[in-house]
Amino acid sequence: MNSRAVIILSGGMDSTTLLYDLINQKYSIHAVTFDYGQKHKKEISYAIKTCERLKIPQKIIDINILNDLAPSSLTRTDWEVPEGNYADNNMKQTVVPNRNMVLLSLAAAFAIGIKATHLYYGAHSGDHAIYPDCRPSFVSAMATAFHLCDWDDLTLSVPYLQMSKGDIVKRGLSLGVDYSNTWTCYKGEEKSCGKCGSCDERLAAFREAGVDDPLEYQ
Repeated sequence: MNSRAVIILSGGMDSTTLLYDLINQKYSIHAVTFDYGQKHKKEISYAIKTCERLKIPQKIIDINILNDLAPSSLTRTDWEVPEGNYADNNMKQTVVPNRNMVLLSLAAAFAIGIKATHLYYGAHSGDHAIYPDCRPSFVSAMATAFHLCDWDDLTLSVPYLQMSKGDIVKRGLSLGVDYSNTWTCYKGEEKSCGKCGSCDERLAAFREAGVDDPLEYQ
């Protein structure tokens, strides 16, 4: 019997690529997707489509309480999503305080409950400067916590932590990832805005990979 692994699948490029990667590693994979009141809730529908296509069991968890507890331009309707490059200081408005610790803790509880041996999430090198809960030091601390939080060991794996988003796209193309079935834009409108930091980074990744982004933009 294959080992069980849980992946936090947002519906974005990184976690979707990681899911395709895990399929080739002969795990019995279970996906966990979180609804935390994000404006770009459209990403959840893309995660659902991917799981249906790949026949991956998926659990969707409602944690809209983060909308009240952790103010961010990603969750508050009265906060505008900033535009520009991730290097700009205003991008810190898109941080949902402590989001990944909450998501990882809940995903770990699920993983332990189904006797999974590994928990995966798709943080990458481009996240480090803006998002504290994507930094290698945070990942290391959480990995230690997961070794201690239950009698059975749970390994936290973040294989893209030192990869650029462009490298992830290249990896995904080699795996046959359908990037038209991923969502990145933080504004969550009918078409991607092409102006927010998330869109800017996505477009740069496709340029680095030397291919066109299959999504339509405003």
